[in-house]
This record gives sequence, structure tokens and C-alpha cells, in this order.
Amino acid sequence: MSETERRFDLYGDGFKRDPHPTFTAMRREAPIWQQAGLDGSTPIWFVSRYADVDAMLRDKRFVRDAALAHDPADLPPEPELLRRIGQHMLNHDGVDHQRLRGLVSQAFTPRRVAEMRPRVRAIADGLLEPFEGRGSMELIGDFAFPLPTTVILEMIGVPGEDRDRVRVWGNALLAAPRDADEGRVLEAQMVEFADYVAALVEERRAHPQDDLLSGLVAAEEAGDRLSLDELLSTLVLLITAGHETTVNLIANAVLALSRHPHVRDALAAEPAAMPGAVEELLRFDGPVERALNRWAAEDVEWGGQTIRRGDPLILILGSANRDPDRFEAADVLDPARSPNPHLAFGKGAHYCMGAPLARLEGEIALNALLARLPGLRVAVPEEDLRYRFLPGFRALEALPVAWDVAG
Repeated sequence: MSETERRFDLYGDGFKRDPHPTFTAMRREAPIWQQAGLDGSTPIWFVSRYADVDAMLRDKRFVRDAALAHDPADLPPEPELLRRIGQHMLNHDGVDHQRLRGLVSQAFTPRRVAEMRPRVRAIADGLLEPFEGRGSMELIGDFAFPLPTTVILEMIGVPGEDRDRVRVWGNALLAAPRDADEGRVLEAQMVEFADYVAALVEERRAHPQDDLLSGLVAAEEAGDRLSLDELLSTLVLLITAGHETTVNLIANAVLALSRHPHVRDALAAEPAAMPGAVEELLRFDGPVERALNRWAAEDVEWGGQTIRRGDPLILILGSANRDPDRFEAADVLDPARSPNPHLAFGKGAHYCMGAPLARLEGEIALNALLARLPGLRVAVPEEDLRYRFLPGFRALEALPVAWDVAG
């Protein structure tokens, strides 16, 4: 079989609905396998076993910055848009990664995040209160999206009234265009996003406030810690990553609990068990299906395969988290599972900086939902549910839900 042919379908509707049969086959038959990526031609190594994914996430020979894995002459010119919004910590390694991460990491420490608990709870309660007596809602638009988006926009210092625009721009940033026309639309939206963030930066230059945005502007103005492109890129990343993964964590968790009503009811009766349940829900059907692409910075022999310098790799977190060689009864949703060394937030230098905030938001959101909306369940046949075309994510388009309302 040619390396550009696809042995495993990783993009179709059936796969998006339930990827785990495909992941099981990959782990069993071809745990490190090279086949065509989304474009149908570029060969990519797909890695599906927990042991390999865990080790590769921490191995410095697999880098996020493509420039470290290619000769300069082999790299295409950097597009203007990527220069404006792609110079963030996720696209760098080593010293540059540490510098960019250090500029914002203090805002996401466990202590700082714990101090946000009352505010997150107030936002959750405020969103749910108008719906309690109605008996139904569209969970993503009415709750799962506005909760983390409100939190991250307040942290950064972005006007809350721009929340819906942020949703459109974030989707454009993460989406994989399926044709040239869609690509042009998405690019125009990303340019609009970059222009919007640039205008925010200029406003904070003139009127600093007590927020993360003003702190980053001050670092950029210092001249030796942050360039303007890095500033814009970092803000775009924080705005998008600060809500997108938690939206999907909440929605996927509610779907899983609807499928497992005994687990849902047990958690409703014991809210203190929710932190452990969140860890299991992250493992069971986490929001991030695949880690961001890596490239081999040198030739590497691994698992009987020769991975050449410059080869791209995709490490499949969703498969690793269901690997029976690492997790007993891996396909069972067990909120009491301990230990639970899932890889939902990655591992190593690029471990998700926002993990403490996502955990807090997930815990508060799910406890609020189960306390206020008894018998919470999906309100449509599951075959009617659709997933967004985001190859790296487990992201539903919408999730209609219902609950019991006292007569």
C-alpha cells in the first residue's frame, strides 16, 4: 500500500460519530502508521498506542516548530497571516517556547485559578437560571459556549459583547477547509480576527487596565520580551484555546452522562465526586482527539519504523486514552478510576497550560447542570447529532437536551 493511500478513515462522518473502532484497529494492526493526511497526498505518521504517544510527547526529537526539522531552503515562504497569528508558544520549542509560556503562565496557576471559583460558579448559575423551568435547551449555544468564553474574555480583558464574534473567529482558526472557496472564507475571518486583536492592543496602549491584555502589551513595549507579532499571536491563541476545549469537554461529558444515566444520577447525588469524574470524562471522550502536529528533527527508529527527519507525526490522544494496555476496562466510564494518567492535556513541555482552568470549569459546569436540571439527557435521537469538521477535536455542532421539570 502506498504511503499516500489511507488504510484507516480518520475524517469521515462515521469515524467522527464513533472513532473508537478505528482506534482499536490501529492499535492492534498498525500502531505507528504512515498514510495520507487531510489533503490526500501528504504522508503523515499516525501514532495510536498510549506508550508511544506518552513517550513521543516528551521526546525532544519531535518538535512543534517545523523550521527545526527542515533545511531553510525546503520551507515555503511564511504567509503574512501566519506571521501575524502563528507566532505563539504552541508553534515554538526550547527557549522561545519557555519565554512565551512564561509571559502568561502566572495567570493560570492552580492558586490563581482556584481564586476564580466564585466567579465561574456565578456565571454558570446565571446562565442556567432562566432555563430551569423550561425543560429544554441547546446546551452548547446556551451554556457550554458562553460559560468558558465569558471567563477567558474577562481574564484577558476582551469586551463580553464580542463573544459571538469570537465564536465565529475561533471556529475559522481551527477549521480545516474542504475546498478553495471555504478556505478563502475562513482566511478572511482569520484576518478579521487578527485586525480585531490588533485594535484591542492599540486601545490598551492608550488606556491600560488591570487585565492580562494590558500586561502583555507592557511586555511587548519593554522591547526584549515579546514582539508585536508574538503579542497578537498569543492573544489569538488565548482567546481561542481558552474556550474551545472547555466547550467540548462540557458537551461531550453531558452526552456521555446521558448515555450512562446511573453515573449521572450518582454524580448528582455526590457533587464532591465531580473532580474525579471530570478526569474520567476527559479520558473517556476528551475534547482534543489529536495533539498538534509534530515533526521529526532527526531520523528516528521507533517501533520497527524509520521516521525520517522532516516527517510529520500526529499523536492520537483519544486512542491512547482508550488503550487497554494502560487502562483496565478502557471502554468503561468509571468516575472512580484511580490512578487516571490520561493524556487529554498532553504531556511534556507543551502540556496544556490551561488545564487547571478547564478542570475547574468542567467541575463547576457539570455540578451546576446536574443540580439544577434533574434527569439531564439528550433530547434528540443520537443519529441526529452532528460533529463539526475539526479533525483535531471531538466537537458537536449542537446538543439539544431536556430534563425533568416539576409539575
